[in-house]
Amino acid sequence: MLYQAIDAHLASLTPARLTARWMHQMMSHPMLPYSYTTGFRAAAAWFELFDRATQRRLKPAFGLDATLIDDQPVAVREQGVVEKPFCRLLHFARDLRLPRNDPHVLVVAPMSGHHASLLRGTVETLLPAHEVYITDWTDARLVPLSAGGFDLADYIDYIIDFLRVLGPETHVIAVCQPSPPALAATALMAADGDAATPKSLTLMGGPVDTRVNPTTVNHVGASQSLDWFERKAIDLVPPHYPGAMRRVYPGFLQLGGFMSMNPDRHVQSHIDFFHHLVVGDGESAAGHRRFYDEYLSVMDLSADFYLDTIRHVFQEHSLPIGTFTHRDEKVEPAAIRKTALMTIEGELDDISGLGQTKAAHDLCRNIPAAKRRHLEQEGVGHYGIFNGRKWRQFIYPAWAEFVRKVS
Repeated sequence: MLYQAIDAHLASLTPARLTARWMHQMMSHPMLPYSYTTGFRAAAAWFELFDRATQRRLKPAFGLDATLIDDQPVAVREQGVVEKPFCRLLHFARDLRLPRNDPHVLVVAPMSGHHASLLRGTVETLLPAHEVYITDWTDARLVPLSAGGFDLADYIDYIIDFLRVLGPETHVIAVCQPSPPALAATALMAADGDAATPKSLTLMGGPVDTRVNPTTVNHVGASQSLDWFERKAIDLVPPHYPGAMRRVYPGFLQLGGFMSMNPDRHVQSHIDFFHHLVVGDGESAAGHRRFYDEYLSVMDLSADFYLDTIRHVFQEHSLPIGTFTHRDEKVEPAAIRKTALMTIEGELDDISGLGQTKAAHDLCRNIPAAKRRHLEQEGVGHYGIFNGRKWRQFIYPAWAEFVRKVS
């Protein structure tokens, strides 16, 4: 009952958190002369740290309401295309004056603890020259039990359904976790001769074969039995949420795992944040807030989906060794012949090791050489593959060139 205990603890801290927020606002008010002294700034910084450490974070907004096309501002609207219990297909519709024949791109966001808004930078870069859609996954604690369960097979079904809605000529970008299910979905559609089989499939930093250059994350997933994960990592959603009593892998456990990989860096980041507040470095402090508001906003995962992923991706390696099945149908990546394949890895990726994503090329042996590409970006960690300066300056241009070539 760890979930209930932590939830109750956060609720009990609400009076202290609200008091800290009030004290911070009072001690940092610009009309108060003492707010400019070092002592008051330090006190205000401490109160803000306490407030931020104990607050419940809601799902962040994408906040992409405009883009630039041919140096002209164009309004962008979020438009729901398909609504399913565990996901909605979201379209970033551009208000264009004249029609454009831009490629349609489905960004398959990871269901691994963070919300799809983590890919805000990815979508923002794609918007000027593409019709962009994204899988906006739903926090499992918000899905009533009456909506049924959700496992890895359902995840694959969702991808296939979304591709059939978008139609032929769609380009798929799968970021990290969805690389294996996106590859499986494409293989199933290719084997069935489905007209909506994607035009291209791009896998970015994904665990296609975790036997290759295993990371700490891979070792953790293989270190215990599936029964152990079910006993230690699965809990019930507390009664006051819409998904009350649903079995989930709580987001706070996933977040704890992420932060435990680099605890010193996170501690130092908060120490630096405190000092930035004291010396009045507003720009650096704002950057810290933006990053951690996103990073600390997590969602629960369906227990069945989580356990399926542990089993097939990290323990049995079902897809790369050829034993993975979907609804009793064997998944054969070799069935993919017409879909172009690009794999992207980061030199410094400590979540999906080098070679794990590239392994998809060996599985998809019947794709012509002219429709393949692998990119290893130097000096980039896991998140730098799809966000930040090197994504914009090097990775995206290489991907865009590949898509134009195969289109």
